[in-house]
Amino acid sequence: MNPQIMYIELKSEGLTGPARIGRVTFSKSGWSIYYKNLKLRSLNGSGFKANYFDTETGEEYWVSGCRRDGNDTLYPGVVEVDEDVREVYWREIRKQPEKRHLARFRSPGKHPAK
Repeated sequence: MNPQIMYIELKSEGLTGPARIGRVTFSKSGWSIYYKNLKLRSLNGSGFKANYFDTETGEEYWVSGCRRDGNDTLYPGVVEVDEDVREVYWREIRKQPEKRHLARFRSPGKHPAK
């Protein structure tokens, strides 16, 4: 499969964790995702708030397509945008090319804090 820009969040710290927007590639079978030096394997529906795990450390991740509205996180949090995808992310996904210089943004989350 062609590389895709995806949302990647480490879930080993509970319901929230460090989050990134980055370029991933998929294995031929689609069961594994490669991001930088990580090989993430599908949990096949058995994870809690996670859908992939790191094959070396066992840490769990949530990986999904990027949302146009930026509400990628489950709860409010900061999302880092990798430098190599920044221009495309802000221009094509978020439709806000004037923000292409931003390396991070605050996601309001799908479930805002009370």
